[in-house]
Amino acid sequence: MKYLRENHKLRKTVLFIIGMMLAPSTFAGTKGLAYVSNQNGAVTIIDLETMESKAEVNIGANGPRGIGVTADGKWLVTANKGDGNISVVDTSGVIGPKFINIGKNPEFVRVLGDRVYITYEPSSKSGPPLKSGTEDANDEDDDKIPGRIAIVDLKKGKVIKEIIGKPETEGVEFSKDGKKLIVTNESDNSITIHDIKSGKLLKSVSVGKYGERPRGIKSSPDGKAYVVTLELSDKLLVLNQKFEVVKEVATGKTPYGVSFDRDGKRIFVAANKEKALQVFDAKTFEKIKDIPTGERCWHFSFTPDDQQLLLACGKSNEIVVIDANKLEVTKRIQDSGMPWGIVTYPKSMGSVDQP
Repeated sequence: MKYLRENHKLRKTVLFIIGMMLAPSTFAGTKGLAYVSNQNGAVTIIDLETMESKAEVNIGANGPRGIGVTADGKWLVTANKGDGNISVVDTSGVIGPKFINIGKNPEFVRVLGDRVYITYEPSSKSGPPLKSGTEDANDEDDDKIPGRIAIVDLKKGKVIKEIIGKPETEGVEFSKDGKKLIVTNESDNSITIHDIKSGKLLKSVSVGKYGERPRGIKSSPDGKAYVVTLELSDKLLVLNQKFEVVKEVATGKTPYGVSFDRDGKRIFVAANKEKALQVFDAKTFEKIKDIPTGERCWHFSFTPDDQQLLLACGKSNEIVVIDANKLEVTKRIQDSGMPWGIVTYPKSMGSVDQP
């Protein structure tokens, strides 16, 4: 056992040294970089000029899912399910990753200025809902435990506040004026709106009558609308500035990641079991096209020049590259780490991040 522990430490040290030798800045082309979190390992770096994987960043932790990058590109942040913490990585490779404890099942990450917002679930379980009839008393209790949104100050290097959400906090979005934090709560079938400074609950919107499992959420570029995916009801909800549901849109099977394009003219939805990235007109909500993808494609990002999209497909272990104008797949980049989330620097529109 002692040998195994020492060998594990040695392996992590070697990976860390390799990661620092292959610093992200080494590969920064004129079109920027994409960072892909891999549930089975590190973060993959893709050079957006060549559309090739160039290196891996060792984050020093297990099970990264949510991922974010600061506006200046200096810090990369991952939410690590296996260790209940976040890694804060210096993208220059000068210093090693820093770790900040969060809690059980940290999942979604959003970076705003010097602060990071991370959803996590204190309940003992995580993942997809169990099939009907298989829940036990403990599962029911877990579903009642409120989720949390931890707020980390990157300058101080610590959690400075926690906001109490509803059971199974998931997606995070900000109002355009930066004053409100909007959170989807999966098992509670609700969307909660909080004052970003105080954390006070301003409004709770029940979506149970429309469907189940709200997950992805994104604001329109002008801040006048929000779109929310209902994973178990194959549906997209459109909300106005008052957070009133004004439209229901049918989607493919199990939608998750969602985003507008930069002009706010189109809405893109990653429909997992439909194995498609769906494109809708943002005014009429008519479907424009289904783009065939891969297995368990949850999150995606435009490139900084808005000309291409990169879609992380966890079960087929690939990043699908799509022409954003022709709406056609142009390349498939292999990634054996079970990719989960994807962001770019410079920042782009996408299901995880936006400028």
